[in-house]
Amino acid sequence: MEDDLSLADDLLAAAKRAGAEAADALVISAISNVVGVSGGQFEEAERAEGTDLGLRVLMGQRQACVSTSDRRPASLEEMAVRAVAMANAAPEDPWCGLADDPDAAPDPGPLDLADPAQPPAPSTLESTALDAEAAALEIDGVTQVEQASASWGQDRITLAASNGFSGSYARTRSGVWVSAIAGEGLGRERDYAGESRAYWSDLPPVAEIGARAARRAVERLGPRKPPGGKVPVLFDERVASSLIGHVLSAINGSAIARGSSWLRDRMDAQIFPKGFDVNEDSLIPRGSASRPFDAEGFAARAKALVQDGVLQSWVLDLATARQLGLKTTGNARRGVAAPPSPGTANIRVTEGAATRNDLIRQMDTGLLITSMIGASISPTTGAYSRGASGFWVEGGEIAYPVNEITVAGSLSEMIVSVIPANDADPHRAVSVPSLLVEGLTVGA
Repeated sequence: MEDDLSLADDLLAAAKRAGAEAADALVISAISNVVGVSGGQFEEAERAEGTDLGLRVLMGQRQACVSTSDRRPASLEEMAVRAVAMANAAPEDPWCGLADDPDAAPDPGPLDLADPAQPPAPSTLESTALDAEAAALEIDGVTQVEQASASWGQDRITLAASNGFSGSYARTRSGVWVSAIAGEGLGRERDYAGESRAYWSDLPPVAEIGARAARRAVERLGPRKPPGGKVPVLFDERVASSLIGHVLSAINGSAIARGSSWLRDRMDAQIFPKGFDVNEDSLIPRGSASRPFDAEGFAARAKALVQDGVLQSWVLDLATARQLGLKTTGNARRGVAAPPSPGTANIRVTEGAATRNDLIRQMDTGLLITSMIGASISPTTGAYSRGASGFWVEGGEIAYPVNEITVAGSLSEMIVSVIPANDADPHRAVSVPSLLVEGLTVGA
């Protein structure tokens, strides 16, 4: 950590020597190991390790970003000179700039994002992947495991700015992923399952992951075309987050500032049913998208985006907040090669009392979607059309699998009466239960 903080300080010092009026430096150090197996044999191993550096300089109301992976002092000096020259030649941006009164960097320790245990050895990753593959192959109907893999990685994010902010935190991520194939010839079907956690020891039993991928593939065998028309549609927990994702995109400050959002005039309006909340919480211990501060140095906090169905807040960074005459919500995100832009951390949605099976019975006749392909979403009107596959439901029970279908509707009409189940996965960054939507048009 001290090395990355020192590197960020060196970048700021180089920017000052080059004549920058203000600057911030981002250092991302990453290590990752992935081992894949297939057919009971080792197939591939990947290891990546490196440090990426990003420098943003500001000259009045002009800014420029440059990046490199070269840590040599001469490279940092050259980088700073180039950034200042680019900023001087850039068009004016009246909204850019650092925070006038930065927060003190919070202690990332309570978030518990970095596993203190030794990383799993490559042999452990291989044996884990082999166990997952073997579990999938034990399920009747599975003819092949396309690949099973196990992975471990660590990122360290360090941010320093000429306004006095300086902070750093690390996160680890472990995962297991399996892709299984069922059936033969042209009748084959594929599906997958995967889990990831901040701590290796928190991963669920790998046999469960492999078996889940296999069962999903087998369940997809023999798909048929469903009848068309308007029917209730249940978005399975695996894909329900996409609906909430469309809402998050529509309340993103960039879309609001451009006037290109179907929710641009809906602040303080009822957009979801009463009792339905959408909360962002960057402070969940071991959370998939937790962070102690955002990309502009503002301390992370929990906030309500939707409360009791009513839209409460846009998702803002400094630039979009200034453009809208508001305060940042601490939602800046960025990579090393671009300036900040708004984005969310952990999202949590109100769960209902019903199980997914309860909602299947409630819908009586309709469509259960378990995977989606492509998208045609109008950002200004909310018109919605997506390719999908899943299961046709008749008499409150799953009747047969379906694929290569299209569902269409209007997002504003879809979400206002949505009914949530109780099956949200708390380990996902966007944790959303299965969602029942009325009256979508299904086309084969």
